Amino acid sequence: MPEPTTNPFDLTGRLAVVTGARRGLGLAMATALAAAGADVVGVSAHLEAEGSDVQRAVEALGRSFTGYRVDLADRAAVADLAETLCSGERPVDVLVNNAGTIERAPAVDHTDEMWDRVLEVDLSNQFVLTRRVGRDMVRRGRGKVLFTASLLSFQGGLNVAAYTAAKYGLAGLTKALANEWAPHGVNVNAVAPGYVATDNTRALRDDPARARSILDRIPAGRWGTPADLAGATVFLASAASDYVHGVVLPVDGGWLGR
Repeated sequence: MPEPTTNPFDLTGRLAVVTGARRGLGLAMATALAAAGADVVGVSAHLEAEGSDVQRAVEALGRSFTGYRVDLADRAAVADLAETLCSGERPVDVLVNNAGTIERAPAVDHTDEMWDRVLEVDLSNQFVLTRRVGRDMVRRGRGKVLFTASLLSFQGGLNVAAYTAAKYGLAGLTKALANEWAPHGVNVNAVAPGYVATDNTRALRDDPARARSILDRIPAGRWGTPADLAGATVFLASAASDYVHGVVLPVDGGWLGR
């Protein structure tokens, strides 16, 4: 009888860091990684010291959880977080850059402050964190980096100029880092969620006409849920994706194929 094949999706013994882990996509991604065997470090600007939903979800799956409350718009705080993660007893095996923010306004009313905050959270500080953690991954010769991109890494959107610019930037950053780090055994990829029912899309879902126009274009016939990101997250965090570099993977119910 042949020996069983090793599960390429198994993350047992790995340490995964997930930013924006308190709710929504980040909570679902952290839970999926824990279900695959990873211990989790969760980061969020408003993460509770104890008893958060993400802590309960990870620990219920038998994995360890450590939480950090960090303002991801604060460059110095993000740099400090990076040093803390890299000076820990365990190396970071998986870094999921999921934290993000959005500001909705017509471009003519989109203020400098709105632009600066969105770019800082959604692009610049993701690079700051990834640069430091990635340096150690490159030195060790292994590691997985995931960014949360967007359909607006491919399209222009409406009334979200800064967000679109940041998400295009993440798609480019994914490819740039993959080109540099793939020879060192580090995979850099991104997931691009479609229209998912989260706080970021509440304004769209609360607008009956806009919500209907969006739903009518989704071949799957429904809005996504955070749990729909689970499979793609585990795939890109695991050995199953060892030969996948620089990919922005849509999880969109078929939107981009329409």
